[in-house]
Amino acid sequence: MTPAAITRYGASRDELAAIVTGLGEPAYRARQLYEGLWQQRKPLDELTNLAKPLRARLADALPLALDVVTVANADRDMTRKWLWQTTRDDGRAQLETVLMRYPDRATVCVSSQAGCAMGCPFCATGQAGFERHLDAGEIVEQVVRAAHDSPQRVGNVVFMGMGEPLANVEPVLRAVERIHDDLGISARHITVSTVGVVPGMRALAASQLPVTLAVSLHAPDDALRDELVPLNRRYPIADVLDAAREHALTRGRRVTFEYACIENVNDHAHQARALAGRLRGFPGGAHVNLIPLNSTAGYRGAPSPRERIVAFAETLRAAGVTATVRRNRGNDINAACGQLRSR
Repeated sequence: MTPAAITRYGASRDELAAIVTGLGEPAYRARQLYEGLWQQRKPLDELTNLAKPLRARLADALPLALDVVTVANADRDMTRKWLWQTTRDDGRAQLETVLMRYPDRATVCVSSQAGCAMGCPFCATGQAGFERHLDAGEIVEQVVRAAHDSPQRVGNVVFMGMGEPLANVEPVLRAVERIHDDLGISARHITVSTVGVVPGMRALAASQLPVTLAVSLHAPDDALRDELVPLNRRYPIADVLDAAREHALTRGRRVTFEYACIENVNDHAHQARALAGRLRGFPGGAHVNLIPLNSTAGYRGAPSPRERIVAFAETLRAAGVTATVRRNRGNDINAACGQLRSR
């Protein structure tokens, strides 16, 4: 398969139609194919309104972009993680996707890159280094194939898997458009996370869809953030917050700030007060999501004790900043935030 090949979930609706008619089929078959793959979210081999020989020909003409390497389950099968290898470069690139199911809904956490170049020391993906960007079809396929395995309808997509989404901004924006337009997932249920790629944040603010922005802050001051998020040396906190304010004002959406709590590193009371001072009065109200650090083999830091995280949250709330403490899922299969890494 060549790099220019069209993949099943990378093909546009017009490209699907051209392929179907190129196989000598009537135009209505293209509509059936599109509706089955995208609106009904069914695998190709389950589209029984298409004859089996046609499905076989379409499978050849529209290959999948990802091959399964392994699948792991946790939380009584409510969390599932896939390790994929890509097909357009003969499987050299690997990535992971996480499905989180709840009684009435499901969320897919997608990767936007194979590996990551940001180098955050506490993140397993950053420890592994960067392989390549993913294209829009490879990103969207993660959502669709996770949806195939979920009894609950996938209604939320978070770009919080492997990679820095806004370092791969054009394919990510195309993927967001297809997730919204073709899969029918509301833009308000799509979250794009960044460690603070300011040009990408501004591009996201200028895009057509009001997606949610999540900024991985992890520190209230530049000196500490330089250590935890090396990109901070290029885009310091003040610049990142300016771009986040632009997004909040342009898109009318509250910005979420992710904060991985590391014992005796960034979890002190004075750091909570400093963070509150930066975020107080943020347009639309800032929301801080406090995340106990998830252990990785390459980082010696420990998660903050729960009582310390709760106290941190209470300090933020007392200063008028909304704060929640995340309950991590998938730790035992290395599927929690910061743990994804091709293996």
